[in-house]
Amino acid sequence: MKLLITLFIIVPALEIFLFLLSGQTIGVWPTVALIFATGIIGTWLAKRQGVTVIEEAKNELMRGRLPSEAVLDGICIFIGGVLLLTPGFLTDIVGFILLLPVTRKFIKPFLVRWLKSSFTTKTFFYIKR
Repeated sequence: MKLLITLFIIVPALEIFLFLLSGQTIGVWPTVALIFATGIIGTWLAKRQGVTVIEEAKNELMRGRLPSEAVLDGICIFIGGVLLLTPGFLTDIVGFILLLPVTRKFIKPFLVRWLKSSFTTKTFFYIKR
């Protein structure tokens, strides 16, 4: 519930505040241009990073190994690309953090921890009839 409140109320409110602040500081048209520029640059970067990760995954599979790092990178790139296509400065910052390999390596341990906690197995008793 907290995640939904954050995603659908707090983040858009912060984005609107930042749009208004930016519009007052640098003007409306530069703000709009900045929104379009981050979307275009983000799309280009996501495509470039995505192709690199697919090649890494393919190489790992050809060697007979599971491409776990490539999968984590792919998740980060996908989420980062979606955030960069979403209009807003806050989402753009998080999107760029997820797309850049240098910063992505700091995010991946948190992603692994979250995925492990999400997929913990619970034991249920099954009674055959």
